[in-house]
Amino acid sequence: MRNVVACAIAVCLLSTLSSIAGEADPKRAVTDLSQVDADYHIQGEYSGIIPFSDGLNRKVGLQVIALGHGKFDGLWYQGGLPGNGFDGTARRKLNGVRIDSKVELLCEGLVVELQAGTDAIVKSSAGRTLGSLRRKERHSVTEGAIPPANAIVLFDGKNVDQWKNARITPDGLLQVGTETKMNVQNFTLHAEFRTPYMPYEQGQRRGNSGFYLQKRYEVQVLDSFGREPQFDYCAALYRQKAPDLNMSFQPLHWQTYDIDFTAPKFDADGKRIAKGRITIRHNGVVVHCDREIENKTGAGDVEGPKPQPILLQQHGDPVNFRNIWLVSHDSMPTTAPAASSAVAATTGPCQVTSECCCVPRRACRHRRCR
Repeated sequence: MRNVVACAIAVCLLSTLSSIAGEADPKRAVTDLSQVDADYHIQGEYSGIIPFSDGLNRKVGLQVIALGHGKFDGLWYQGGLPGNGFDGTARRKLNGVRIDSKVELLCEGLVVELQAGTDAIVKSSAGRTLGSLRRKERHSVTEGAIPPANAIVLFDGKNVDQWKNARITPDGLLQVGTETKMNVQNFTLHAEFRTPYMPYEQGQRRGNSGFYLQKRYEVQVLDSFGREPQFDYCAALYRQKAPDLNMSFQPLHWQTYDIDFTAPKFDADGKRIAKGRITIRHNGVVVHCDREIENKTGAGDVEGPKPQPILLQQHGDPVNFRNIWLVSHDSMPTTAPAASSAVAATTGPCQVTSECCCVPRRACRHRRCR
């Protein structure tokens, strides 16, 4: 009997360990692609040509978001995906559920059928097939940007010498809850970040962190993939200004920020005489263009003339970072600096095998597109 009981316990333990080693608990933050659930492989970006009621064929884009329990939302873009053709007109919202391996997203007059590993099939509400949308895996044109000769490398995966109380993951990524040892004033910052997969969470509970510039001004980091721009979503100047375009990629995909920051100016009495200014490129696309910063954001420190560090906000979610470097502009005139040559050099043609974000041609003197 003891042997039977021992065997039963061993089988139970093996089963538990096998479950742990396989798919992770989807209700917790997932940071490993090998442990995502089935919904993750349907979530993503799709694009293609669809005939419209006026008889013309037009490009459209679709972003699909997993919400847990087999539920999904979708956002339909006229002209293509954000940063790759979206014409800025009203987006259409879709929603649906997964039944077995198939998902149907619905909105008025439209049905989109989805299965992992296949194109999205677009049908009319009457069931007539209109066309298909191919799945896209996009990459920022500034991903992997090489720091120029005059850059200060803050993190390259080798050490944390430039950071206070920093922690690195086993695979060499910087974790949240640290700040630079150096104080900063006027600069261009390049950084790459990755949000976790948290389908059961929403809003501010979904992959939350942020870059606190001078510990005063937060550029929000959040899993805002497939959502309308908001003043507290990814790439927002936190609770001051939403990004002009939501350029978020889906969680577990590397994203980039390229930030030009000019600190506010103060007179000898400590009175502010000029507001700070900021340009933010999210995944290679300008989403804030030489924008004035009204004041410190959220829980940031009070504004002042003294330079302070950059803080990577700890908000309880396992957001990771890599390839962080900075070019100081303190010896230059205190106007918004142009993109560094290293960033500009990465905006060349996309690889044949992938579609990457290209900057819209609409006017902004800091925008670059090839």
